[in-house]
Amino acid sequence: MKLLSSVQCFGGLQNQYEHVSETLGCTMQFSVYLPPQAQAGQKVAVAYWLSGLTCTDQNFATKAGAQRVAAELGIAIVMPDTSPRGEGVPDDADKAYDFGLGAGFYVDATEAPWSKHYNMYSYVVDELPALVEESLPVSPLKSVFGHSMGGHGALTIALNNPGRYASVSAFSPIVSPMQCPWGQKALALYLGDNPAAWQRHDTVALIRAGAQQLPMLVDQGLADNFLATQLKTELLEAALQETGYKAEVRYQPGYDHSYYFIATFIEDHLRFHARYLK
Repeated sequence: MKLLSSVQCFGGLQNQYEHVSETLGCTMQFSVYLPPQAQAGQKVAVAYWLSGLTCTDQNFATKAGAQRVAAELGIAIVMPDTSPRGEGVPDDADKAYDFGLGAGFYVDATEAPWSKHYNMYSYVVDELPALVEESLPVSPLKSVFGHSMGGHGALTIALNNPGRYASVSAFSPIVSPMQCPWGQKALALYLGDNPAAWQRHDTVALIRAGAQQLPMLVDQGLADNFLATQLKTELLEAALQETGYKAEVRYQPGYDHSYYFIATFIEDHLRFHARYLK
């Protein structure tokens, strides 16, 4: 694991690293905020942030304003990239923003040519945490949160791995990829024309199938131009009501899909996770 950059921020360190990923078959970069407590020798809990379409590991680090609260709470934040990168990693033929590079959808692809590199589910769940816990002053206690495609990733990863994450939250998540254009395109190309294989990557389907209860918070802006066509938060609310699964779903009037929305409510999400990362 190679340190690419390190800057002091609220008494902690905002770092960027590079490593060769066996899971993805390429060199990957990821960012980490280490709070002051970690520099003092304490092993701190970790919140894994999963970003949305077109993002890298840098978007959240530079735009969300999360470091001040993370420093106060003594929580590290790990920010992986959104897809494999580099020469030889295939991309969408039309360079579309919603598939291929920058759009890994946090699944393990089974279809050629994507299956060789696009294994973001295993990277986020297994390889990256193992590397982080081996190399940095963090504990195994972790939560996961994300935005849009990353909100989908956070919710589905947490629901598929009961006991591994203390809590989960999401901003503007794609709650049912099986029922929206972004998800239908990505799941069909990565996983093939087999809706049965899609269900474990669909939050609504997982909750309806009896997913284990864990603390969950979802924020959705009412001025989000993707709400009606891609995010469809009402499908999540219906599944929660139907099954009795407990989650806090908040609609925020006037807020859109941008990092201004995330920056406004990121403190709420970090304090939410801190309650379960004690």
